[in-house]
Amino acid sequence: MKREVNAIWKGGGADGIGHLNVQSGAFSNMPYSFKTRFENENGKLGTNPEELIASALAGCFNMKLAFVLNEADFNPNELNTKAHLTFQDGVITSIELILNGNVPSINQDKFTELAEEAKNNCPVSGVLNCEIKLNATLF
Repeated sequence: MKREVNAIWKGGGADGIGHLNVQSGAFSNMPYSFKTRFENENGKLGTNPEELIASALAGCFNMKLAFVLNEADFNPNELNTKAHLTFQDGVITSIELILNGNVPSINQDKFTELAEEAKNNCPVSGVLNCEIKLNATLF
């Protein structure tokens, strides 16, 4: 599998603006800039690289966990994961995955064990150079 993203940037670092386009069409001409990255806390003006990394990790983790659960004979009804990324002094230092799962016939200990396995073996987590924390809860 190969995927393509096109990032276009015009201008300087602080005053420039960019747009992102993805092969799937999930978003086209998505704006990103210094302001969307560092000044726009509500995220309404566009995206930023850290948001995209956190999204990629949460999505990949959920999919990997679904496979890990299936391999252990569990079928999840829902896996809801929030990813809280910490960016300090120009470095992504950590991402905390906050997982709430609805998985019939599993206990909390087994769920946590399998979620840790998924976190440690998800393709996206394998390329990240930061601490990845997990908080897994059944609902």
